[in-house]
Amino acid sequence: MPPILSKSDSPYHAGRHRSGRLRLRLRYLGRQLSSFTAGGRWTDRLSPTVRRNLRWFWFDGILAQASESIVVAYLSLFILALGASRAQIGLMSSLSSLSGALLLLPGAALVERLGRRKCIAVLSGGGIARLTLLLLALTPLLPAGAPLVYIAIALAVIRSAFGNLGHPAWMSLTADIVPINWRGRYFASRNIAMGVTGMVITYLMGELITRMGSPVGYQWALGIAFAVGMLSTFCFARIEEGNPAPYRVMSTRQAPLSILSRHPDFLVLCAVAALWNFSLNIAAPFFNVYLVEDLRATASIVGVMSVISSLAGLPGQRLFGVLADRWGPRRVQMLTGVCIPLIPLAWSLIRAPWQAAPLNLAGGFLWAGYNLASFNFLLALIPEERRPHYSALYQIVVMVALTGGAALGGFIAEQWGYKSAFVVSGLGRLTAALFFARFVRQPRESEDRAVSPEAT
Repeated sequence: MPPILSKSDSPYHAGRHRSGRLRLRLRYLGRQLSSFTAGGRWTDRLSPTVRRNLRWFWFDGILAQASESIVVAYLSLFILALGASRAQIGLMSSLSSLSGALLLLPGAALVERLGRRKCIAVLSGGGIARLTLLLLALTPLLPAGAPLVYIAIALAVIRSAFGNLGHPAWMSLTADIVPINWRGRYFASRNIAMGVTGMVITYLMGELITRMGSPVGYQWALGIAFAVGMLSTFCFARIEEGNPAPYRVMSTRQAPLSILSRHPDFLVLCAVAALWNFSLNIAAPFFNVYLVEDLRATASIVGVMSVISSLAGLPGQRLFGVLADRWGPRRVQMLTGVCIPLIPLAWSLIRAPWQAAPLNLAGGFLWAGYNLASFNFLLALIPEERRPHYSALYQIVVMVALTGGAALGGFIAEQWGYKSAFVVSGLGRLTAALFFARFVRQPRESEDRAVSPEAT
């Protein structure tokens, strides 16, 4: 006679028990994933709307980074494959920066007058700017004899211009999405995910370009950048904007310098940022071009170098995100800013593509901390009620400096070679970093938050 089974021992109830445990595990994994994509366990105390915004912003960042990584790594090489010279590569970078600077103040004025930050950001940076990637991918299909290089440069300039038109709106909305006491941790988590995504997509696109050849491989890469970028736009459009703080509309009679003079700390930061970014862009457009043109690297090797940089940025985001909350962003920016100038100086000494690997490793680690800290420092320094306009003014300073740096870098590379541009860039960055350490002060309110028990 078989043993009598209790209800709990029956196959039916055992199956229900296993199914229940599976549901509990899936629910637990869902909560963990939800917490991770919102920025961490600390977000459990936030309202559902804030957590939902953080998650959409997290996915927007990942997809935007995937699209941008393709453009940063391969756009210059695509223009080079169309027949551009060194001077034209510098011209493209210079005009892109200048066009972006021209549309920043109109972008801030749109935010202050209309207040519809998400709409402005989605239509400009998320819509028109990303549409140019598709047009760039189609450029080689134009009839023979068309000035392909100048058409591609024009599209790159338009992309930069409309991306910066939406920058003040994006900056203002970002400050409202992420709670100030946790920005270091949140952006570190988000940037780590972005770094992994950028690393993978850059490598895959490098392999694709190498296998398909030029310019077809570049066309496919830019087409993929467009598609992924539009997914990013969709995620950003899902964010609930809420009611922003009332903005004070700047009168047309008010000159930007008179506005800046009321906040001397911000004015000093702008001056240092101008020198830093001017020096930065003397070399920045030419690292990958130097690898391909002088050191005979393939697109796959360029992709691997970008992967190395992104991989090194992951522990950098983790470490510097915590340090930015504990020390304050100024100290992190100062520490990394003093080390970064050594990298372009070292680039002037390499003789083979593999020698760029340790430089990209160090650069990825340091730039992860610098970008995280400088962004948080800027958010802490600018007045909340004038955030769109001040962020636009700051970005104008940066873009104008980038314009001048790219123009000078193109001239130096054309006359004396890429290595001379690297040396000049490194010395200029070091000077700017020392000026930052000496003259730029951390806001008092930000210092108080940095040492508060809640932030540690």
